[in-house]
This record gives sequence, structure tokens and C-alpha cells, in this order.
Amino acid sequence: MNAKALLCLATLLAAPAAFAQAVPDSIKVPDGHKVALETTGVGEITYECRDKANAAGQVEWTFVGPKAVLNDRSGKQVGTYFGPPATWEAKDGSKITGTQLAVAPSSPGNLPYQLVKANPAEGKGAMSGVSYIQRVALKGGVAPSSACTVANKGKQEVVKYQADYIFWAAN
Repeated sequence: MNAKALLCLATLLAAPAAFAQAVPDSIKVPDGHKVALETTGVGEITYECRDKANAAGQVEWTFVGPKAVLNDRSGKQVGTYFGPPATWEAKDGSKITGTQLAVAPSSPGNLPYQLVKANPAEGKGAMSGVSYIQRVALKGGVAPSSACTVANKGKQEVVKYQADYIFWAAN
């Protein structure tokens, strides 16, 4: 085995599988940041059948908000994720909101990758100093496959999802 192959293998073995992955350029965190916290969000997203914007008489499933538990690598709960607005709160009470900067398609049937610019944290703790959040390793979460029609306008549906949320802070 050559040195390059050994280095690649060592890198793969050193990084936990759940968090080791290539991400699209559009959601990469700018240089000068390091991972502050890695979590897996497990929960649900609510959608509602609503009027389609600028399309009289048409309806569509519209994102209402998420509700998830944030777990560390060992599966221990370290926080929650809810909204709107999108809010990540650590068990220590510190929390952040943010503004979406970019999304990129993931695999069919799954939410897109996402990069969020964090607002300054409220409270002192795990979320203090976080500047970016990446949403990666997605499973589910897309709008329901059931029909959204004028007849069922106002109906809400909940879909399950899972995603890794990687929190970044400046070096």
C-alpha cells in the first residue's frame, strides 16, 4: 500500500463515520473555522397544505417548522432544534438562531444540505461562539407525498427526519 492510500485509510478510520463526508462547495464553511460541536438531529417536520404564493386557486405543502432532539456521537441528548425561527438550544440553555446562506441537493427523498450563518448566541455555553451550522447526512424530511388539494387546505402532516448538524466557530 502506498503512502497516499495509507493516509486516506488513516483519515477515514480517524473520523467517525456519521460525521465524515464530503459536502457540496456551496455549503462549505469559510476558512478560519473549526468544528465546535457535532450532533445528530432526530425528529419531525410539520407541513401544512396552503395556498401557493402568486398562484390563485393552487395549493402546496408548505414548511411550518421542525422539532428534533440533538444527540452527541454516543447518542446522549445535548440539545433541541425547533422553530420558527430555526433555533438550536443546548441543554445548558445557550441557544442560537441563524440565516440560511445556501442549500444544495442531497439524495432524492431527503432534505437538501444547508449552510446557516449563526446569530450571536443567547446565554453562555455550548452555543457560545458558534458562527455557522451545516446540515448534512440527511434522511427524510421532505414534504408529504399525500395530496395537497383545495379540499384539504389547512391540513397539517408531520414527516420524520434525521440530519447531522455540525456547529462551527472561528479559530
